[in-house]
Amino acid sequence: MAHLFDPITLRGLTLKNRIVMSPMCQYSAGTDGLPNDWHLVHYASRATGGVGLVIVEATAVEPRGRISERDLGIWEDRQMEVLARIVALCHQRGAKIGIQLGHAGRKAWSDNKASGPEQPVAPSPIPFDEGWNTPHALAAAEIDQIVVAFQKAARRALAAHFDLVEIHAAHGYLISEFLSPLSNQREDEYGGSPEGRIRLLHRVVEGVREVWPERSPLFVRVSASDYTPGGMDIEQMVVIARTLGQRGVDLVDCSSGGVVPVPPSVGPGYQVPFAQQIKREAGIATGAVGLITTPEMADEIVRNGRADLVILGREMLRHPYWPQDAARELGVEFEWPAQYRRAKR
Repeated sequence: MAHLFDPITLRGLTLKNRIVMSPMCQYSAGTDGLPNDWHLVHYASRATGGVGLVIVEATAVEPRGRISERDLGIWEDRQMEVLARIVALCHQRGAKIGIQLGHAGRKAWSDNKASGPEQPVAPSPIPFDEGWNTPHALAAAEIDQIVVAFQKAARRALAAHFDLVEIHAAHGYLISEFLSPLSNQREDEYGGSPEGRIRLLHRVVEGVREVWPERSPLFVRVSASDYTPGGMDIEQMVVIARTLGQRGVDLVDCSSGGVVPVPPSVGPGYQVPFAQQIKREAGIATGAVGLITTPEMADEIVRNGRADLVILGREMLRHPYWPQDAARELGVEFEWPAQYRRAKR
């Protein structure tokens, strides 16, 4: 039976353990989308701490797709060149590294009252909440351009030597907006039915998989529930997850919420059942996320086959060296960096 510190192989990539640093926006890039010293230290520290996989925060495939004005971008080559330094540092410290490719849609920084450079975009002209600007409903030709933007971003990620990419289809950002009937009221081929609403995600997955090497994994992060009647729920997401596996996706990163401003009722491990159900019923590997804090909780998730990876967010911000302490608590031998071995007990 697998445990938290067992390796796992996805396609041609082997992670040394099941601990993943979740993609978490740092809101610290330049207004040109470029990483800086903060990002170098932030990501390399977690790699030094012993995670099997670092996933870089949501990185915009075009300028208007940023969640904030200070988000990372990967819409031009000079951003790729700086991201490559982060990749090299994480590899030096023994971690694999992926990048989350995203587009904020109607939740982009330009759609709040502190108006940005241009009108945000969405499947339908429905604002996220009161006080938010009404987004522009994308025409079919504009959707084509966004699919190409994701594909070009994946090419840049490959050139920067990332080990995997994750497509951000959660939290009420653009692809998630297309998936949910709460935000997608289109009547063309991109709406009107579950098959229509999933079309953009399928096209992005297929476009990325076309340029992403066969040997390298592809993840998708989803919101398994909108927590609102008439929205997405776990049963619908199981069906979607099956279609993703058929299109070359290797793992579904199971989060929830974000399409509408309705907060979930949270508690330790509150999203783990989503990962468990998708893994069991869709027959695809999953990652569990959501207030997973203790080594015992994380190990139980893997040992009982509830998910294949444990994805830590806030806990990894609080404690970059969490894997080292987790190994001690679970009685697992764990290799410390040579520079820190004097502190190992």
